[in-house]
Amino acid sequence: MPRKRFVTLTTDFGLQDHFVGVIKAVILNINPEAILVDLNHNVSSYDVFEAAFTLVQCYRFFPSDTIHLVVVDPGVGTARRPILARSMEHTFVAPDNGVLSLIYEREENVEVRHVTADHYFLNPVSNTFHARDIFAPVVGWLSKGVELDKFGDPITDFTRFIPPQPKRVSDSLVKGVTLKVDKFGNIITNLTPEDVPQLFQDNPPPFKIIINQREITKLNLAYSMGKPSEIFAIVGSSGYLEICTNRGSAAEALKVGRGAEVGVMFGGAGAATPTA
Repeated sequence: MPRKRFVTLTTDFGLQDHFVGVIKAVILNINPEAILVDLNHNVSSYDVFEAAFTLVQCYRFFPSDTIHLVVVDPGVGTARRPILARSMEHTFVAPDNGVLSLIYEREENVEVRHVTADHYFLNPVSNTFHARDIFAPVVGWLSKGVELDKFGDPITDFTRFIPPQPKRVSDSLVKGVTLKVDKFGNIITNLTPEDVPQLFQDNPPPFKIIINQREITKLNLAYSMGKPSEIFAIVGSSGYLEICTNRGSAAEALKVGRGAEVGVMFGGAGAATPTA
C-alpha cells in the first residue's frame, strides 16, 4: 500500500522548464501518497555549496522519516555515484559530489550507501537527467517503504568538503568569510556568537567588523532597528552573524559576494560599543 511520507526537493532547475514537474511526476507515479515539499529550485546553477546550505538550514524542521532529495549535479553522466544517506531521523538522496557535506558535519552516525540497484531506475537512463531517471524513482520507492539495504551497499569513501572555518588570529581579531548573500541582500558570514563571544558579554568591548575595506560598528537585535542606508550587523535566523541594512541590500552597498573575507576586531581606534 502507498504510504504518506514527506519528500523535500532541492535543485538548481528553476521553474521555467519542465524539470521539476517531471521529477514530481516520477515520484508520484510510484507513490501517489507522497507529500512533496519544494525547498528551493532556484539554487544557482551547479552551486553545490549553496544547495548544501539550503538543505542544512531546513531538514531538521521536518518530521522524522522525511526523505530529502537534493540534485545539483554538474557531474551528471560521469562516474560520480548516486548515493543515499541515513541519519537517525532523516534520509537523503543525492549525487556523491559533496552536496551532503553539511549534513555529515551536523549529524552523527550517518550511513551512506552507493545506489547500485538499477532495477529501481527508469529505463533507459538518460546521460543528462539522472534526477528523473535515477534519483526520483529511488525516492519514490523509498517513500513507499523499500528498505535502504535494497538499494546498495554502505560506502565510506563518499565525497565531502570541509566548509570554511573562522580563524582566531589574535585575542583582538577573528577572521571569517561570507557564506551567502540572501534574496534581501543580507551578507551571511560563517561567524557565530560562539566565535565572537566578546560581542555578547554583559559589558562588550568596542569592536569593528571589517569587510571590503568598510568598517561596521553597530550590532542590532532586529533589521528594523537600523536607520535607512545604515550598515550594521545582526545574528540572523541561521545562527550566523549577518551584515545588513534596513530595507536595502548590504551586498550591493558594500559590493560584496560569497567568499569575501570578514574580520571582527576588538578594541583599538575607531571601534565602537555594541548596541545590542
